[in-house]
Amino acid sequence: MISVRDLRVCYGGTTVAHVPEFDLAAGQVLGIAGESGSGKSQTALALMGLTRYAGGTVSGSIMLGGVELSTLSNKQWRSVRGRQIAMILQSPRASLNPTMTLGALFGRTLKLHGVPRAERRPRMEQALAEVMLDPQILSRYPHQVSGGQAQRCAIALVGALRVDVLIADEPTSALDVTVQSEVIDVLRSLRERHGTAIVFIS
Repeated sequence: MISVRDLRVCYGGTTVAHVPEFDLAAGQVLGIAGESGSGKSQTALALMGLTRYAGGTVSGSIMLGGVELSTLSNKQWRSVRGRQIAMILQSPRASLNPTMTLGALFGRTLKLHGVPRAERRPRMEQALAEVMLDPQILSRYPHQVSGGQAQRCAIALVGALRVDVLIADEPTSALDVTVQSEVIDVLRSLRERHGTAIVFIS
């Protein structure tokens, strides 16, 4: 599924993150833990091909489905993100456009990633059911739902896209303790139902 070898993230010649190696198969979970500032989120950005936008550089190898990601152009990366690999963030609403209803956001995202029109609504409803949300939530804006609901919506969107690998960057740290366990259960369900490989950063 995804294999990493000697991954280094640098800014101005300074290494801010180094991952010697790991291999992650379908349905497996890898945990990356460390103190604040240890490079965990920089590792996540590198795995998503986003380091260049922050002014950094990446060396080493990231193989996903037999493709070397570290050498992809920006255009090539756009066909990988959201189709094969996706990320959910620490702040639930950070990945949700505040000017769009959740339904419009889901529909637009699925359209951008080539999901046929006839399949979009069924995929949305199935994905929401899997994270225990009523489809009526699609009529709301991100600010009209709770933090836990927003995070479950972000996970549902990943489920609707049916990506191979999910990067979960501290997905529960901004949530209440009671809601954290719900989000963990939803991630576990995503892995079991779709065989999604998960890199869990905490």
